Amino acid sequence: MKSPFTLFCLLILFFSSFSQELVISGNQESTISYTVEQKIEVPPDIKRIRVSFVEPQNFRSQTYNQEILGVKFQMDPAAAKQEKTTDQYGNKIHHFHWENLPQSITFKAMIKAHNFVQLGEIRSSTGYPLPNLSLEFAPFLEATDFVQSQNPQLMKKAREIAGESEVQIEVVQSVLRFIVDHLRYDLLPERFDALYALETGSGNCQNYSHLAAALLRALSIPVRIVNGLTFKKNYTIPVGQLEYSFDMAEGRHAWIEVYFPDLGWLPFDAQQTEFFVSNRYLRIEIGRDNAETIQDGLVKWTRMAEATDALPSLQEVIASNFLEDHFSFTAQEKIPSIRRLLLIPPLKGQKLAFAELDTSGIPDSPLEEIKEDTVISEDRDYRTLVYDKKFEQGNLNFPRQFDFLSAHFVDQKSGEIKKQFMVETAEYVTGKDQFAQMIVLDEPILLKNISMALHLFGGEGLIWINLSEDIDGQPSLQRFSSKKNLAGLISGAMGYDWVKFDFSGEGLILSPGKYWISLNYSGSPIVNWFYSYGKPVGPVEGTRSRETGRKNWDRILNFEFNFRVRGLAASGSNIK
Repeated sequence: MKSPFTLFCLLILFFSSFSQELVISGNQESTISYTVEQKIEVPPDIKRIRVSFVEPQNFRSQTYNQEILGVKFQMDPAAAKQEKTTDQYGNKIHHFHWENLPQSITFKAMIKAHNFVQLGEIRSSTGYPLPNLSLEFAPFLEATDFVQSQNPQLMKKAREIAGESEVQIEVVQSVLRFIVDHLRYDLLPERFDALYALETGSGNCQNYSHLAAALLRALSIPVRIVNGLTFKKNYTIPVGQLEYSFDMAEGRHAWIEVYFPDLGWLPFDAQQTEFFVSNRYLRIEIGRDNAETIQDGLVKWTRMAEATDALPSLQEVIASNFLEDHFSFTAQEKIPSIRRLLLIPPLKGQKLAFAELDTSGIPDSPLEEIKEDTVISEDRDYRTLVYDKKFEQGNLNFPRQFDFLSAHFVDQKSGEIKKQFMVETAEYVTGKDQFAQMIVLDEPILLKNISMALHLFGGEGLIWINLSEDIDGQPSLQRFSSKKNLAGLISGAMGYDWVKFDFSGEGLILSPGKYWISLNYSGSPIVNWFYSYGKPVGPVEGTRSRETGRKNWDRILNFEFNFRVRGLAASGSNIK
């Protein structure tokens, strides 16, 4: 067994130099049954309602393959009229019309699909700039209002990223690396276009996709936007004694497909930091941008002449069931190219060694609480400081008290309710798994409270936070607990909100460094903890989970929980 000091050095090497670009190979294969259910409440002065649904098609590529095994529709009441059209991009659209409207309409689309992902070495001999392409690719080289590929600022950035590359796949990889490294996920951006994403460094899946498309089209590389669904079914990749766990929300999502003359169309998802898409994706609709890919789930209506301003309301529920699911991924190597994690299959020409990690010396985390001191620090000089400056830190951006079930964009002028990309990203944290989130402090603070973005769905009991120092990448044995909250007193209002856990009675001074927080409970509360994709404020390894009773926090998660630390910092004093 290695000494703690040696193990500490290895962990620093693993999580700084070797925790960025993870090269993986293997496969996934699943049979998935899913349902999209819409319930439309109809005001009395609405004359007609139309629901559009895009029938997903078979798709084959070198990495991701989709086979549609069946499509069924159910509705109550039955539609008065049905028709099917095909648009200029080959999307097959079903239209359902209702007249003499009831108070509500329930519409279900039930799909069964077989998805297969194979990740082996991607070899492309296409040079850059690309040779002349046929006219069929022209639409996917065009600028749009959301993909401003002719904007001078975007064109300049694209040329900077491409540099002197003479191979297309290197250019594509460089663009995706830039996006992964420079954009922060924001569920509620003010705009959804590429320029907004570049200027603010933030956005949701639409911004990520539009910026990737804009940069690549500025370099004369065809890109199309894909709209589809993702399913909440995680998969893992073993890395030494640890494993990365990848999870997504169940809901609507946007990503891109890039054309290679010698490979065809290949899918990529920069928002999920993947140089491929997993089989937790279901491809539905394509277009030049997300303003065009609007037909799936679109609700349109016509008012009567004497109509009031009352609008239809829409609730949409997406539910999936994995009838079969097999995956086998292995990590081949890690490349220290960027600050954040990027998953890629093997690409021709990359030859770097993979470093094994030995975690045998990581201490266990017992269930009992240990309290020996009120300062998590060996440096007693922090006691001499005067703490008089308000302090707040954390992953603070999440949609407070937001109703995900009814979240849609209503256009009163055109009479449309368009699909939305507001997905509920949260983990059930009072079940069989335990979750821990790292906090990194750059200055000492007198801790007052820590809040989590939680939603109580029911149940009774107590909930509290345990706070631990970081020792060798794991929560230490020493724990401090907040005051316990009665779960029943948490607001049951719509959506997620801050739940505050009080540490003020401890007189707890935290020195600069890394700490872990975890939610603990007794009884049977049903609580979800909201998270943001990526790592907005913390390191790659800073979100962990384990099965209850396991010794080590051995799963690294691909997201970061929303938390807030408040207290007092020291001003005008120096540590001696």
